[in-house]
Amino acid sequence: MDMIDQTVPNILKTLACLLGSEIKQRKLEIPFQFGKGYCSGFIFNQYIRMLISNYELYEDLIIENPDVNIAKKMIFFKFQNIFPKTEISPGGNPAELPSVMVATSRLNTDRFIPIHSNRNTINIEVDADYLKGLFQISDQSPILKSLLENTEPFLFEHMINPSLQNVVNEIVSEEADENFKLFFLRIKAEELICRLLIELEKRDEKRLYALNIHDIETMYTIKAKILEQLEIPPVIKDLAAEAGMSATKLKRLFRQIFGNSIFNYYQEFRMKEAALLLKEKKYSVSEVGYKLGFSNLSHFSKVFKEHIGMNPKQYSMG
Repeated sequence: MDMIDQTVPNILKTLACLLGSEIKQRKLEIPFQFGKGYCSGFIFNQYIRMLISNYELYEDLIIENPDVNIAKKMIFFKFQNIFPKTEISPGGNPAELPSVMVATSRLNTDRFIPIHSNRNTINIEVDADYLKGLFQISDQSPILKSLLENTEPFLFEHMINPSLQNVVNEIVSEEADENFKLFFLRIKAEELICRLLIELEKRDEKRLYALNIHDIETMYTIKAKILEQLEIPPVIKDLAAEAGMSATKLKRLFRQIFGNSIFNYYQEFRMKEAALLLKEKKYSVSEVGYKLGFSNLSHFSKVFKEHIGMNPKQYSMG
């Protein structure tokens, strides 16, 4: 077994075997008969590994993950929708904006991974004890403490800002010499995690509630419902009835996972949709406002400026 082979995750080897293809320089090109794109994997050391997936498969696959070790306390970082929109990952849906999902290993003990037909992700797995040794953690940060202790099931989702996206772009596009590639990518993976944890620490959470799979699935169903019709503001009591939980619990869990209240989260995506529509230059400012459910255009301009930083007319001309 050569040195490069030892730094390739077993999950990538399993996928290559399933597709009847070879891994070259830690990269698997998807055979044309199965789809298009690529998947790259890196084992940096015994504590941290990374999988970069930018491909489309014609059919979904489910494979067993041979790398799962339920005895270890791992933290999972899943960066989603992080590649530029291409023929592999087309679209302009605000629900598919770049984001990252962070979870403790208590929510990732499933030995089977669905390999979806469309992948646009960077997955990083880090040993919680290893990460804990890299920086000081205070008792004032319940989110970081919950992740590093890794004794309860927690999950957080965070929108990717420009500083995070810049590091992602370096990971994907930088052509480092083979002698330095693992070293370079490990540093960038750790920088990505560090910048993300800095952002998560800013969340105003005094107390966190352990989650279960049902709670998480319910919150993502509610999120999809909110973003499905951005012209219709969410009604908490209706969402709570659909979720089968009290309004108090719904609001609490939604804020804990997504870092925002239900209405503010909705409004943020509503304005991002408005920005996408204005950028396409198919609609006037007033048409976009009415399309997204605003009857008062001055109110639309005010809300748009609060979220985007300029009024819609300036944005559409820019």
